[in-house]
Amino acid sequence: MTDHPAATQRVRVRVPLRFDDGYSVNAELVTFHGLTDGQEHVAIVLGDPAPGTLPLVRLHSECLTGDVFGSARCDCGPQLREAVERIADRGGVLLYLRQEGRGIGLYNKLDAYALQDQGLDTYEANAALGLPEDARDYTAAAQMLSALGIDELDLLSNNPDKAEQLRGLGVTVRDRVPTGVFSTAHNVRYLRAKVLHTQHTLPLSELTELNAG
Repeated sequence: MTDHPAATQRVRVRVPLRFDDGYSVNAELVTFHGLTDGQEHVAIVLGDPAPGTLPLVRLHSECLTGDVFGSARCDCGPQLREAVERIADRGGVLLYLRQEGRGIGLYNKLDAYALQDQGLDTYEANAALGLPEDARDYTAAAQMLSALGIDELDLLSNNPDKAEQLRGLGVTVRDRVPTGVFSTAHNVRYLRAKVLHTQHTLPLSELTELNAG
């Protein structure tokens, strides 16, 4: 277990959420004092877990292009929409982490997109820019969970690294629950790269067929 300083809840405010497809849900947004990376991460508390059940938690890294503008080059926007409803139905928390581009920032991410247009995949493009494949650190996420009183959870994610990092930070991850697969003609190479480079649990055979189509 890795030791990390405690964070505390700063403000908790009720915010009704509404999505383009008409889905709406009431949430509580929580901000924090004392996060190690100094970023303005926020917890979105949704629903209420039934007695004796674990909360469903997703660590969602900010993606301006996908979350806000509906970019088809990634699956972030649809994953965010799916996660909010699934967590609200069961009860849990979505941690919205300010880690654009797997931690490299918006401008670097768009630089990587330009290299992807020349044939590199998302990880190769990062490497060509002298950047890590994935620069994310989930210490702040573990702090947020601790401040919310959550030390055991089911994790909504296709990414095994998220579960491994949380466990290393002292959080008990009972199960990793896969998200849906949101493939488009524009993001299938991106999804395949996530499977091949970082062992995301996505159906490689289906993505191969889509990529060939």
